[in-house]
Amino acid sequence: MDNFDNSSVTVDDYSSIIFTASGLKLDDEMAAELWQKVMDHKWILSEKLGRDVGFRAACVDLLDSFELDKLSASDNQADLLEGLGAQFIGKEAWETISDTQPPKQLIRKRIVLPLRELELSHKHGVIPPKTLIFFGPPGTGKTHFVKAMAGTLAWWYIEISPSQLMADGMDKIGMNLRRLMEKVRKLDEAVIFIDEFEEIAASRDDASRVDRSITNELLKQVPLLKQQGKRILLVCATNYIRQLDQALLRPGRFDCIIPVGTLDDEGRRTILQHYNSRIHAKEINMDLIVGMTQNFTPADIELLYQIIAQRAFEQEYESRKDNAVTTELIVSEITRFRPSLTHEAIEEFKQDVIKYSRV
Repeated sequence: MDNFDNSSVTVDDYSSIIFTASGLKLDDEMAAELWQKVMDHKWILSEKLGRDVGFRAACVDLLDSFELDKLSASDNQADLLEGLGAQFIGKEAWETISDTQPPKQLIRKRIVLPLRELELSHKHGVIPPKTLIFFGPPGTGKTHFVKAMAGTLAWWYIEISPSQLMADGMDKIGMNLRRLMEKVRKLDEAVIFIDEFEEIAASRDDASRVDRSITNELLKQVPLLKQQGKRILLVCATNYIRQLDQALLRPGRFDCIIPVGTLDDEGRRTILQHYNSRIHAKEINMDLIVGMTQNFTPADIELLYQIIAQRAFEQEYESRKDNAVTTELIVSEITRFRPSLTHEAIEEFKQDVIKYSRV
């Protein structure tokens, strides 16, 4: 019964199809209401599992999750999630981050475990964080950490850019932010990510009237989100933490302020091996490559391997002979590549870690 054409189903069919799927007999009005909720739930399950879920499975799963008399009052999560561009991130994203990267173990202990082990958290009086700031130089993997966190929690991932908030003009950012947060507070099990946070939360000392009103709106919205009983995590990322308004950095606003910085050798090795496995390559001297990429960020490594793959593709196209990537080709591209991190940027980040970190 999962193979019906939804476009040909009429209101008169709802009751009989739901009865066939679940054994539940409903009047036409309730069947029509439940039908849309099942279709929404089918979309959610399909997105989560990465495959199309049948109507029967979605119907049974929904009815197992809700009491029938509460269906009318339940929020339409599917519409909200779809409207906010929600994604479901695979758990494998977490595995692409080396265990030696300091933020990974910190995030696991401070954030992931308390949210997973709620009973144990309550037993010991641990309050899982709800608001975080990630800071560090550009390209160091802040966005990837947030996605990986959503993946390992199996929560929805929703990314909000300053440009979305500015779509109706600078003077409407505060209003758009308020409306957006009102929607977010209706969700459950979602990671909300705002990148380039300094664009909407800069210091009010030298700001314009509009900029000050945006920061003021943020100062109102963050506590409202923290007061919600639902499982929502707001994560903001910035390359320039010194530009943020100091009121947002005080305890009570954001629970944790976490540095995401340079990669150690094992961190680079994990990322290099990940991208190396995705190209057509011979056996590579990874020790040599790890040693040559000391100031490379995760974004640098991703771009480096895009260049390498393109170079190998072009060479095989010209020669029409198998052209596997070699250690020599990778070394050649590394010597031409300008990494993002400089000595000055690294030293500035070290100072910021001492001044701003709060975990």
